[in-house]
Amino acid sequence: MSTGTSVACFSCAQETNEDVPLRERVWSVPGWRVALAFNSSLPGWVVLVPTRHVESLDELNDEETVELGGLMRDVTQALKAVTGCVKTYVILLAEAPGFTHVHFHVVPRMDDLPEERRGKDIFAYLKEEPLSGEQLDEVARQLRAALSGS
Repeated sequence: MSTGTSVACFSCAQETNEDVPLRERVWSVPGWRVALAFNSSLPGWVVLVPTRHVESLDELNDEETVELGGLMRDVTQALKAVTGCVKTYVILLAEAPGFTHVHFHVVPRMDDLPEERRGKDIFAYLKEEPLSGEQLDEVARQLRAALSGS
């Protein structure tokens, strides 16, 4: 069971900061926030984050669980519209120090994705020079527009 937000948590800090950029608050539904991964070189790498601190999937309440399914679908539709991806990968690890807060990576899987980047090797995009804040905010604007049409 999680112990609350007393643990240093990047996600919780974003929830309480009113001045976060658009890329950190692309969209929200009850219990969830949509953000763009700050450390990816792949445009459209999205993270779905619960608005309260939970460290394990079984800690989600019924409402959060129901909202999550629709949000994953809507984000995938928006990513298809914005990036032209053919599908998305959805990944939950929540293991890195400071990132134990449950978060789902929703990663656009492009039709021309090289074989050496498929499946678990998609994480190579987190080891390259990340997109700039301006690039992320532009993708965020496009995703927000697509989501508002969902």
